[in-house]
Amino acid sequence: MRITPVLVADANSTDGTPEIVRGFGGRLTVDVISGGMPAVGRNRGAALAKTPYVLFLDADIELADTGLIRRCLEKMQAKQLHLTTTSVLCQGGLTDKVLYWGSDFFQYLSCLYKPFATGMFMMFDRERFHELGGFHEEAQFAEDYLLSQKVARRKFAIVRGGVFTTNRRFQKMGHLRVFLLFFRTALNTHNERFYLRDHKYWGAYKG
Repeated sequence: MRITPVLVADANSTDGTPEIVRGFGGRLTVDVISGGMPAVGRNRGAALAKTPYVLFLDADIELADTGLIRRCLEKMQAKQLHLTTTSVLCQGGLTDKVLYWGSDFFQYLSCLYKPFATGMFMMFDRERFHELGGFHEEAQFAEDYLLSQKVARRKFAIVRGGVFTTNRRFQKMGHLRVFLLFFRTALNTHNERFYLRDHKYWGAYKG
């Protein structure tokens, strides 16, 4: 049986991530690579991938069901898609869930204009990923949004199912700050310089 390799980009974590990952070595083809800002770690992993498709996942997500990856692969192969994503389901309180519902709604609307895929779950055609230049490594925020906008609408799909995430973003930054940041992101769709500025987004997770 062919086992798909799993690459974990570790950005000097202090919670024992490398040791935990290597503990799965007996069951998975898994390795830890040097990370950094999300775009850097994702690109390094993609550069080592040899499979036709690459799946990018955040560290704090769980698949809502075990058939999600299979459905994405089948849809990409059947329709020759370049990118698929799914809905994000939050395990926090009501306010957390409502805000993520709004994000999912915006994601569906993006199918009418420019695709928006969250970095929590992005399955890419590997060749097309490299043709698009990968994630913008100078982006300080929303590198997933920047890249997904480059995908043609007819080559993008949102697959039923979802991934569960935590409410850590809201706990660290507060609901209002996160909402305003993402609202400004939508307003700056055509302004790449907005994404290259430091919005203190990743700084909220330090310490």
